[in-house]
Amino acid sequence: MLYRAANLSFRYTINKKTASNIVNELLMLFNNVSAPLLQPLPASFSGTCQVSVLRLDLLHPHIHGNKWFKLKYNLQQAQVEGKTTLLTFGGAYSNHLRATAAAGHYFGFHTIGYVRGEPTASLNPVLQFACQMGMELRYLSRNDYRSIHQQQDMLAWLQVRFPNECFDDCYILPEGGSNALAIKGCAEIWQYVSENFDYALCACGTGCTLAGLVLGNPDVKVLGVSVLKGNFLTATVQQLLTEVPPPRVGHWEVIEDYHFGGYARTTPALNNFIRDFMSRYHIPLEPVYTGKLFYALTDLLCKKYFADGSRLLILHTGGIY
Repeated sequence: MLYRAANLSFRYTINKKTASNIVNELLMLFNNVSAPLLQPLPASFSGTCQVSVLRLDLLHPHIHGNKWFKLKYNLQQAQVEGKTTLLTFGGAYSNHLRATAAAGHYFGFHTIGYVRGEPTASLNPVLQFACQMGMELRYLSRNDYRSIHQQQDMLAWLQVRFPNECFDDCYILPEGGSNALAIKGCAEIWQYVSENFDYALCACGTGCTLAGLVLGNPDVKVLGVSVLKGNFLTATVQQLLTEVPPPRVGHWEVIEDYHFGGYARTTPALNNFIRDFMSRYHIPLEPVYTGKLFYALTDLLCKKYFADGSRLLILHTGGIY
């Protein structure tokens, strides 16, 4: 069964709203979701465990999944600082760019998205949508993109790199929307969970959602399935957990065996799994994040990674299908 969220069609004008109103009114809308978001999977999938999917993908058609939680307090902070432009970064297929563009549209922020790589003759569906939402797309070479993400002060780097531009009115959102305010927002994902679980599983790109889950409920072991090639995410999450008060250790682990070659890479095996899973359980998956997460879950269940009777919470963080 698929659950449908309430109709959340709205748009605000930023100069008519206080920071608290932005969050409180959107919270009120999200609290009007008309059906449960926790979807159990049948025993034919779960085996000797109990598996439930937290359908955050149904929160909103455009700012769904973990993106709403990452953006919530950042939107508030941008308004507190009197900023009217959201400036952020991402690859050409970035869920974060898409969600930021939508947030700017709904809340009246101007948005600028710096895209990694060179412009192409035609825009893919993600960038087309961002443009439709009013985002101004700019491009950074891969060297420049790497360079700016090594800077402590991104605005200062941009001002030097583009001296004819003015960035005074810009609120910086890092790649993937990952910062301390995003972690604080992701910690609140647990408000949608009314049952007790032994494990929570999520896909990991920046590690922000994993860190937020650990912060919000340190008693549950959180497993993050990395969608990136490399073994750096554990150190990244450790660092993120020191940036939010109080520092948490918690019970967590990054699993690095299911990246399928790296970010946005796929294989026939992954594609076949996604098609089969969607046909059986009618839950949409995509190959960048959720497909890899559910593939990992299926494999871990087959390998008896979890003790019999374990209760597993799987975060469906949305995506572009």
